[in-house]
Amino acid sequence: MGGRPYAEVVIQSDPPPAEPPVLPPLASAPSQPASPVLRSGAPPKSSGAAIFDLDADARPATSGPLVLKVPQGTEQSVVQQDTRDISRQPLGLSLTPAPDPRLVEKGRHGPLPRIGADGARPSEVYARPLVSVASLKAGAPRIALVVGGMGLNARATRLAIETLPGAVTLGFAPYGADLDRQAAEAREAGHELLLQTPMEPIDKSAIPGPHTLLSGAEPAQNLDGLRWHMSRLTGYVGIANFLGGRFMAREPDFAPVIREIAGRGLLFLDDGSSPQSLAPGIAAAAGLPFVRADVVLDANPRPEAIEAALGRLEAMSRAKGAATGYAAGLPGAMEAVARFARGLERRGVALVPLSALASREPASAGLAR
Repeated sequence: MGGRPYAEVVIQSDPPPAEPPVLPPLASAPSQPASPVLRSGAPPKSSGAAIFDLDADARPATSGPLVLKVPQGTEQSVVQQDTRDISRQPLGLSLTPAPDPRLVEKGRHGPLPRIGADGARPSEVYARPLVSVASLKAGAPRIALVVGGMGLNARATRLAIETLPGAVTLGFAPYGADLDRQAAEAREAGHELLLQTPMEPIDKSAIPGPHTLLSGAEPAQNLDGLRWHMSRLTGYVGIANFLGGRFMAREPDFAPVIREIAGRGLLFLDDGSSPQSLAPGIAAAAGLPFVRADVVLDANPRPEAIEAALGRLEAMSRAKGAATGYAAGLPGAMEAVARFARGLERRGVALVPLSALASREPASAGLAR
């Protein structure tokens, strides 16, 4: 296929159900039961997911980030190895290995993400493929969950990787030790990654660490700081703010940063913590794929408040069709998010990676004020 990404899927039930589903013929069906195999990657310049059935030659009928539809009646034996949680790693799903040489630029501080010469974007190539389970109705509401603060505490990071469903997106802060190894382990477990970039908060005394992006600084200084953060690890689909209440409210400071992120083929998550954030308008002007968290799940860290926030998030997804929740990587919040995520499909809601909800508006001449 000229080097373009492809998928190979083999599905075989043993024993067959009483009324076996009619599957498309496979060109070279194995004589013995085979384990499901799924290989995937986002093709260059793809924009959005495609749900496909297999054609007679077992090739995808269309291209795009992979969405696998499992015929009714096979999902219990094929998809659900553990019937308690179908969101972990169905069908041997794996993310594209990182770093992809096409998407790496040598920078002053270390490797930087870039758009490949063939148009491939990190936000697409490193994204978690979508997997659609037949038990969910078409048009089911969708929820993306992001848990941040990874890399700062090895134990908390390990807990997140091991207990959160693979479809939960993890945000890594740039100040942790051994970030590359932890990021690789998270991606091996199926988690899509974000890089959290420290930005100046309202309280200037709470600046989180070196290379924080500062309001009033020269654009070149902030871009150098952003590139320092970007070089700390690889394999992430986009950038999220870490704090930033002051910085994201100042267009002259924030806009050059957003343009840099867009030019490197990434997406941007506004974690929803700053009501004054100008991210939606600036991202639209730059043509940057963008998501704003609808609910900060642990704004109030009490367990009952987190449960209530999760309930609001689900209600919002049903009303709007999709919703995004963000939580810090504290054990109490992670446990609540894990329980919530594992029960979503039983309640008719799809858990999807953040990249599935990122939207990109056409670039415009002006910026929203």
